[in-house]
Amino acid sequence: MSSQDQQIMFVFPGQGSQYVGMGSDLLRDFPVARQRYEQANDIVGYDLAKLCLEGPEEDLKLTRHTQPALLTHSLVCLDIFHELTEGQVQPTLTAGHSLGEYCALVAAGALSFETALRLVQNRGECMGTYGDGEMLAFPLHLDNIQPLTEKHYCAIAASNLPDQTVVGGRGEDLDRLTEDALAHFSRKKPTRLKTEGAFHTFYMITAVLHFRSVLDVVEMRPPALRVLSNYTGTHHDPNPATIKTRLFYQLFHPVRWIGNLETAFHDGITIMVEFGGGLG
Repeated sequence: MSSQDQQIMFVFPGQGSQYVGMGSDLLRDFPVARQRYEQANDIVGYDLAKLCLEGPEEDLKLTRHTQPALLTHSLVCLDIFHELTEGQVQPTLTAGHSLGEYCALVAAGALSFETALRLVQNRGECMGTYGDGEMLAFPLHLDNIQPLTEKHYCAIAASNLPDQTVVGGRGEDLDRLTEDALAHFSRKKPTRLKTEGAFHTFYMITAVLHFRSVLDVVEMRPPALRVLSNYTGTHHDPNPATIKTRLFYQLFHPVRWIGNLETAFHDGITIMVEFGGGLG
């Protein structure tokens, strides 16, 4: 595989793909991984590597910890990939789901690792502290679940696949939504997601208003590669100020992952390489 005869997209996962033991093989076998985790430890102010390796799971799944952990692990995987391929495999496009969009911006040269890690640490703290609600993943098309969602004061959080739509809302509203949905689609049982809030819905409004003050002042460069935006479902505008507004809106609007995939295929992408996570 080479960049000359393929159109390659680098993809980064979002929250939910973390697990205790994440990165253990990388830390054991690659000095670049140990260096990156040491750098991350200094930035976040605690032993992030130990948390990833040993848990406990209850601490790792806290949003304030999950997001720095996943960003670091994903970018360690990218570091090792570049090392093993001697930099000969380069993408024409990068993308990430939710948190993963920050990794995609690092891979495209728009953010440094240090800046991205500080950003997602603050993002996770805001989401965990000020967020509200819960999330469900329905094995249903958006057109089928959206009318029922709005009927019960819930909101679409992500369109991941044609038959997978994530919904956010308060627990009691989601319970009523589930009962209503099963009355219409009896074999389409939803899955409750382990999150601290209804991410990518109006339940994140307070969180994103606190996050904006940090996002506004970070140093960001125009990306050297095309990057996909969860908010629009298409390419980011290369203007850093516009990218920041899209990251702002992303936090309380649905992730348009189907749109991202459609854009990638329209661009002629032939290979997708995913970095990070493992069980989500």
